[in-house]
Amino acid sequence: MPSPKHVHRRHFLTLAGAGAAASLLGARAALADTSAPGGWSGLVDRARAALDHHGDAIKARDRFIVVDFSLPSSTPRMLLVDQTRGKTQLLRVAHGRGSDPAHSGWLRSFSNQSGSNASSRGAYVTGPIYVGQHGRSQRLVGLEDSNNNAEARAIVIHGAWYCNDALIKQTGKLGRSEGCFAVSEAQIDPLLDWLGPGRLLYADKV
Repeated sequence: MPSPKHVHRRHFLTLAGAGAAASLLGARAALADTSAPGGWSGLVDRARAALDHHGDAIKARDRFIVVDFSLPSSTPRMLLVDQTRGKTQLLRVAHGRGSDPAHSGWLRSFSNQSGSNASSRGAYVTGPIYVGQHGRSQRLVGLEDSNNNAEARAIVIHGAWYCNDALIKQTGKLGRSEGCFAVSEAQIDPLLDWLGPGRLLYADKV
């Protein structure tokens, strides 16, 4: 699809100061106070269990990401968890077109198959940051049978115009990726600076 006209960029993380990448703006509440339909405790518990189970592969345990694909793409459903500071923040994230063929805004199914263009569930560890087709992006390694084709499928974290706020206002939902975890163009740089390599991303439904 062609790129839309330039959309005003709005950072959700502050990048000023030496420790800024580890700070979350607007995330003063503890995890239990984070409001989202259905609550977050179950998925966060699963993510923490994955940290323990995949401890050899996940070197950094201070912060991680949980994605609740039970929620529609119009709802912020990527939860950033800073365990050291007890802070959280929610972002919007796209799912794969193969997981939502009718483009309803809801993820209907997962797949780990090459060519499926679908989202995969389970635990990932973040890899190197690189610059590619979608600009600055981050590789992901799937750690489970449900997502172990992530590298072969080029499933990454990247920014995309179809995740920008302007599209939500126009259509009430995000566009779809080819299985990647796509966020808005305004959010990708500070997100990658906050996340870094060797950390957990856990995606599933409640």
